[in-house]
Parts: sequence; C-alpha cells; structure tokens
Amino acid sequence: MPLHKYVIERDIPNVGSFEREQLRAAAQKSNDVLRELGPDIQWVQSYVAANKTFCIYMATGEDIIRRHAEMSGFPATEITEIRKMIDPTTAA
Repeated sequence: MPLHKYVIERDIPNVGSFEREQLRAAAQKSNDVLRELGPDIQWVQSYVAANKTFCIYMATGEDIIRRHAEMSGFPATEITEIRKMIDPTTAA
C-alpha cells in the first residue's frame, strides 16, 4: 500500500519550553513505536511551537497514525492528509 504524507497537530502543553533532553526522550519513544509498527509509517520531521507540535509523517492511512499516537502517548489532535505542495517556485 502506498504511503501518503500527513500533518499531525499535537496539543502538548508547554512543549515549546521542553529542554533538549525532554525532546530527545520524546523522539526516542516515537522511534521505538515506529520500529514496532513497521514500514507502514515513517516520521519525517516535527515543528515545535509553544503548546503544539506539527509533525510530518508518511503513512498508509490515518489508522496507523492513531495507533502510533496511542502507543507513544503523544496525542494526534488533528490529522490532515497533504494533497499537494506549493512553494515560491510554483509562481514561476
């Protein structure tokens, strides 16, 4: 089954003030769960804001993203599939 790109919005109070070690521990927990779930889900990157993270994932569907959220303990407040991408070069 092909992988699709998703943005996952996670409400995590005060995440923007987490220390490097707290973020490292969160990444390690996420990676452990990803290994357990297998090749149907991949973490690309995350953006940390004051009280949220916005995570980019490749996955076969929303179900496996929700499973990752449950197993890791990180909420998946909103999951949005990315249909297309544009950037400044799109105007050319």
